Amino acid sequence: MILLMTDARVMSIDELKAFLASSNVLTFKGDSREETYGWIERVLRTYRYFSRPRSEKGLIRSYMQKITGLSAAQLTRLINQFRRTRHVRVYTYKRHCFPTRYTREDQLLLAEVDDAHERLSGKATAAIFKREYELFGKEEFKRLSNISVAHLYRLRQSPFYRNHTLTIEKTKPSSCQYGERRRPDPQGKPGYIRVDTVHQGDLSGKKGVYNINTIDEVTQWEVIGCVEKISEHFLVPVLKDLLSQYPFAIKGFHSDNGSEYVNGVVVQLLNKLLIEFTKSRARHTNDQALVEGKNGSIIRKQMGHWHIPQQEAAKIQLFYSARGIFPSVLIPQAKETFNTYLNFHRPCGFATETVDKKGKIKKKYETYLTPFEKFRTLANPEQFLKEGVTLDQLEQIACSYSDTEYAKLM
Repeated sequence: MILLMTDARVMSIDELKAFLASSNVLTFKGDSREETYGWIERVLRTYRYFSRPRSEKGLIRSYMQKITGLSAAQLTRLINQFRRTRHVRVYTYKRHCFPTRYTREDQLLLAEVDDAHERLSGKATAAIFKREYELFGKEEFKRLSNISVAHLYRLRQSPFYRNHTLTIEKTKPSSCQYGERRRPDPQGKPGYIRVDTVHQGDLSGKKGVYNINTIDEVTQWEVIGCVEKISEHFLVPVLKDLLSQYPFAIKGFHSDNGSEYVNGVVVQLLNKLLIEFTKSRARHTNDQALVEGKNGSIIRKQMGHWHIPQQEAAKIQLFYSARGIFPSVLIPQAKETFNTYLNFHRPCGFATETVDKKGKIKKKYETYLTPFEKFRTLANPEQFLKEGVTLDQLEQIACSYSDTEYAKLM
């Protein structure tokens, strides 16, 4: 029930008792907070609340709480307000505001300077303000001559400035949350692979296939795949297949900053396999030197630079690996595949590093081994193998054909 808070007459204490006893099923509410507070003030004055005994005060409080619908705590605050000020008023919240140092005229002046100089950096603009006031004696730049760079950028973000400037601010790229930007540190252990994409040419505006090149940094064990497109629908299944073809566990995955790898789907796959994801650093072109060299000496040499239609991706994937997709373990019977040739029959150069008197590191490529032979030279190589893969199985693949025989088959 909404009650217009005007009392026809003042009820006695006994009448208040009878009213409270007979109105249990009724609820009341004022039209506005100002009206409610005014009615409470009139009741407190009419009944001389503070001169009443404790028992009668309780009845008056219950009466006010019943009529207003306020909580006991709020009613207590209003009674205390009446005790202090002899009034019950609605106080509006006054937010604290810091004094404005730079006026609208200063923001207009900032917009004018930015338009004239095509929006220089904050420090350069602050230097112009200082020169305008101190060197050229322009009084309108007095306040702006001491502006901090941080406050200058805050003024540039204000709606008033944006509505009066002609300078267009370009969209700033957001930082990527996926991958850590650093160089992997395998410490002589296999399982830290480098990944790169090699595009197989365009023809009349149509894209060709994409070769996915992965190579282990320590052993140079290389597994190549092919996809029709580099979208997640095509890329993720092939990535799973490539990772499964390595005989040892993969611990690190390093790529450049291409969006085909730096995305949530690939990161989710690597996290599921407990693989560390890193990406190349800015101004460090050697971070991907190993896989970039293999792109030219192996993929381009074998597949050429010409356009290959996307519908041929499945055939090329079979040429790279005839084991099918998603195998559980390495299958020793797999033959006549390009990846098998690369890892068991094609020697790679491994550098021997020396440091001269000036501290410069020199590399000499005097050792040539196949990736499998390099893997066998590691200390206790069996500890790195996946479950279900043995050195005897790998040795059987390596010895089933000579290097030249397998090259002819390939």
